[in-house]
Amino acid sequence: MSRIIRDYDELAEVSAAQRRAGRVVVFTNGAFDIIHVGHVRCLLAAAEAGDFLIVGLNSDESIRRNKGPGRPAQPLEERMEIVAAIRGVDVVTWFDEPTCDRILEIVRPNFHAKGRDYTLETLPEGPTLKRIGAQLIIVGDEKNHSTTEVLHRWSRSVARPS
Repeated sequence: MSRIIRDYDELAEVSAAQRRAGRVVVFTNGAFDIIHVGHVRCLLAAAEAGDFLIVGLNSDESIRRNKGPGRPAQPLEERMEIVAAIRGVDVVTWFDEPTCDRILEIVRPNFHAKGRDYTLETLPEGPTLKRIGAQLIIVGDEKNHSTTEVLHRWSRSVARPS
C-alpha cells in the first residue's frame, strides 16, 4: 500500500480494512504548506491518539481560495510527500472542497484530530462528525505557530541588507 492515496475508493477500502481489524482510525487535515513545529506536534499527537493516522491535505486551489494568490508555497504533490515522511503518518490524501466533510464520510474515522483553535461548536465539520459517530479530539500545542508567520519572518530576513 502506498502511503499516498489519491483515489477515494482506495481510501475508503484502506480505512474500512483498518476498522475491521479493530484499529482506531484517526483523521486530521490542513494545508501543511510550510511544515513548522506546530504541524509536527499536531501530527505526532494525532498519531498517538490511535492506531492508524490518515492526513488530508487541502488542494493547491483550495489553499489559494483560503490564503490568497501567493499560496501555497509548495505544490500539493510535494506537500503530500513531506507529510507522508513524518513518523506516525500512515496515509496522506487530499481534498479540494472548502471543508473535509466528504473525506470524513469516506474515511469514517474514530477520531478527527484538530488543533487547539477549534471546538466542536466552531469546527465546520462538527455536524458530520456527529452524523458518522466520530469524536473530535484536540491535539498539539497552543496556536503559537503558523505558516503565514514563518513566511513573514523569512521575507523580512531576506529583505534586510547584509
